[in-house]
Amino acid sequence: MIFVAAGTQDGRELAGALLSAGYSVTASVVSSYGEKLLKRYPGIIVNDKPLDAEALEAYIREHSVRLFVDASHPYAANVSRNAMTACHTVRIPYIRYERRSVPVDYDNVHYVESYEEAAKEAARLGKTVFLTTGSRNLKAFRTSEALKGHAVIARILPTAKVLAECEELGMTPKEIVALQGPFSEELNIALYRQYGAEVVVTKNSGEIGGTDTKLTAAKKLGLPVVMIDRPKVDYDVIAYTFEEVLKFVKEKIGGR
Repeated sequence: MIFVAAGTQDGRELAGALLSAGYSVTASVVSSYGEKLLKRYPGIIVNDKPLDAEALEAYIREHSVRLFVDASHPYAANVSRNAMTACHTVRIPYIRYERRSVPVDYDNVHYVESYEEAAKEAARLGKTVFLTTGSRNLKAFRTSEALKGHAVIARILPTAKVLAECEELGMTPKEIVALQGPFSEELNIALYRQYGAEVVVTKNSGEIGGTDTKLTAAKKLGLPVVMIDRPKVDYDVIAYTFEEVLKFVKEKIGGR
């Protein structure tokens, strides 16, 4: 059994590729939407319960997991650290699949290391802030003293759970753009204009996360961009392609 942390589109596709290669695969997600998307792969086992290092260790032992593929989001550092800790404890191979960052060719990008820093920097750069960082860290912006008196627009996934979280944070409909990405450059430009964006906040989630078109749209409009850097994680083994992952799997546990 191979365990895949698969809370992203490429993570799900990688789990499917391993399944097609003849391996037994458990794919782990943390949302019902992610679980539904995995159902397109017949025979895949889905874990939808959050697992910290201790719970993950227990799962690995109970289900005889032989290898761990970490295809979690580039910003889900805690998932990766917990996975490596569990794999070290039970002594199974670990590999990180890392989607490549988008090269940044824009001199009006301001780098920060946290969501809290992003809120402060965005407040300095404009009065209307357009967030393209998803819903998980909206609280950092909604509670930021620096953003008091600023307009904060959040583009989020249009699910009932995420919309409920926005409502709990006191957000109004005019502050929410509920659309599923990634988005074209043209649509990004239209949305930035529609909402009067003066600064864009994003992460370098790679092309699959739409970072390239977010940046080119901002560049065409001359908007400053606050870029939250990827967390620094010292991965045991890292791969950038599905082929590299499959090669590692075959070397460690053989072919199927």
